[in-house]
Amino acid sequence: MVETLFFDLDNTLLDFNRAERAAIAKTLESFHIAPEPSVLKRYSELNLAQWKLLEQGKITRDQVKLRRFRLLFAELNVDVPAKEAAHTYETLHGQYRMYLVTNGTLSVQKGRLKSSGISRYFEDIFISEELGYNKPGREYFDCCFSRIPDFHKETAVIIGDSLTSDIQGG
Repeated sequence: MVETLFFDLDNTLLDFNRAERAAIAKTLESFHIAPEPSVLKRYSELNLAQWKLLEQGKITRDQVKLRRFRLLFAELNVDVPAKEAAHTYETLHGQYRMYLVTNGTLSVQKGRLKSSGISRYFEDIFISEELGYNKPGREYFDCCFSRIPDFHKETAVIIGDSLTSDIQGG
């Protein structure tokens, strides 16, 4: 059984448009709604509009998470609870111990993480320059693994875009 997930940052997590399309497609499919390109595009538009309202202080983060689905489902004329869809959309968070692994430059990666707002989803972030070892070196992953309480390699998965620097390293 998988308990721990490691995510590479560059070209894995930071392709937000692709990640959004995949997540919303899976969410819609779980409610038997076909993820047609026009529906995915409309969700993206509605989602962006809600985040703009948040930036303007007109709605809260919790409202963003529900309104984007309420509006979409109203337009599609489907009866799906927005709260259920929001929960499905965010299923990974809280069900797995999630960590971030990256070879990027410390200052650049810290800036990307800050601007993306995704740090809060990870229990720890392992930046090679900060650890003193480069990914995919054994020392890099041994250092990461040693910082994780009750870590078992056989229950971990590394998700990345490179077989040589992400997958084989772990």
